Amino acid sequence: MLSCGFSSVREKDAVYMHMNAEPGTLNPIIASDAYEGEINKFIYESLIERDKDTLDIIPLLAESWTISPDKLSYTFKLKKGIYWSDGVEFTSDDVIYSFNTIMNPKTACAQQKVYFIDVASVTAPDKYTVRFVYSKLYYRALEICGGMSIVPKHIFDDGKNFNEHPSNRHPVGTGPYCFDRWETGKQIVLIRNEKYWRRKPEIRKIVFRIVTESNVAFQMLKKEELDVMGIRAIQWVRQTNSSAFNRHFYKLEYYKPNFSFLGWNIKDPLFSDRRVRTAMTMLVNRQAIKDKLSYGIGAIVSGPFYIRGRDNDASIKPLPFDPAGAQQLLAEAGWKRNSRGVLEKDGKEFSFKFTLPSGNAPGERIVTIIKEDMSKVGIRLEINKYEWAVFTKKLDEHDFQAVMLGWSLGWDSDPYQVWHSSQMKEGSNFVSFSDPEADRLIEKVRTTFSYEDRIIIYHRLHAIINREQPYTFLFCRPDLAAVSRRFGNVKIHTTGLDITEWTLRGEND
Repeated sequence: MLSCGFSSVREKDAVYMHMNAEPGTLNPIIASDAYEGEINKFIYESLIERDKDTLDIIPLLAESWTISPDKLSYTFKLKKGIYWSDGVEFTSDDVIYSFNTIMNPKTACAQQKVYFIDVASVTAPDKYTVRFVYSKLYYRALEICGGMSIVPKHIFDDGKNFNEHPSNRHPVGTGPYCFDRWETGKQIVLIRNEKYWRRKPEIRKIVFRIVTESNVAFQMLKKEELDVMGIRAIQWVRQTNSSAFNRHFYKLEYYKPNFSFLGWNIKDPLFSDRRVRTAMTMLVNRQAIKDKLSYGIGAIVSGPFYIRGRDNDASIKPLPFDPAGAQQLLAEAGWKRNSRGVLEKDGKEFSFKFTLPSGNAPGERIVTIIKEDMSKVGIRLEINKYEWAVFTKKLDEHDFQAVMLGWSLGWDSDPYQVWHSSQMKEGSNFVSFSDPEADRLIEKVRTTFSYEDRIIIYHRLHAIINREQPYTFLFCRPDLAAVSRRFGNVKIHTTGLDITEWTLRGEND
């Protein structure tokens, strides 16, 4: 049977994965969304990586590293005999080129530049040595330098526009899989790197099938036209409990650092008053939304840190759903109901537009519930949907009033890119949050190498952000996945799933 134009012919030693949106690029330096990262992790590698269970930093393309006593210099010795998938050797020239490209003002990677702003120099004493020297202390320096995105110099250093380079759709990496083809709007195919420098994975091919409609993808999963799919809460709770489904699929639930949120544009006069932003949070019935739309799956969060990590201050509880309290705060801020029952201040009614990316059905359902609750206290809300490129442009230009998004977090927290006031222009602080004490704390944490001392700083920052309510923090949600039982050795690690270790099971396994 055919679904969405895909062939019914399936290869036994291939894994067919669902992707619900098409990536914009396969260049890891300018990549900015989860879809791009999901594919690039099989193609590209960095100098170091995290152990998938302990989260310890361990070597990858680097053989070893040394850190100077003053913690300002990081020297990496590269492994020899590693080759890009086109046969050209990987050397320190590739690392230098990648760093210089990231820092080039013309390169569209503001989200990466911020992490390297205090790097004073990057040099290559020889073909297999790279040295990063910092102008300031930064506790994540080893992870950031070692984890830097690396692209092949011999491919990209040809005078063409890096942001629009042809190889952004035809990547060449050092990883366990090589790029095979990209059928726009349909699928992206990777094949095993037969000359991979480590143990080759047993699965020969990874096929990412692009299916934007979750229900269609779920039907394909049940027909075994997909092997791996992230599933929605309703599918997890109501549609995957049959004996037939469980004979064919594993159901896997695991948490990784993330949270979703409503962002209020503080530069907009409507949301410049923190009493108003606090009232907005108190008008969002997060528990009811979680129960109704997520069947109770997930956790309500109160701040910007991973809810299961020590960075998060568990003593700071989410604000309650409290329409009466919200109305009191709005009244204190000067908002009173007019004859039409709409809140009004200085002759202007409380009406705003909520900006969402198109195709985000769960987000639209959440905002629809919020719209109904806010209408009860005299607030008018209009939902505006835009294609992803337009949506992100509006964020960059601060051309919105309210927005719904989510962040995937690192295992070590660095709030700088999202919360420091300097990041309002080109970073990720699109809500224009600015607080002098928060800035000082964010700067201090970057030079604090003791984790116990950083926790104290994180907790104080958590309290400030909770007080100011630039976001209405929503949920930390688990990854819910279905994986075909065609595969063995399917394990949940701290970092999630690792396809490269899966095995192919026999017909009678």
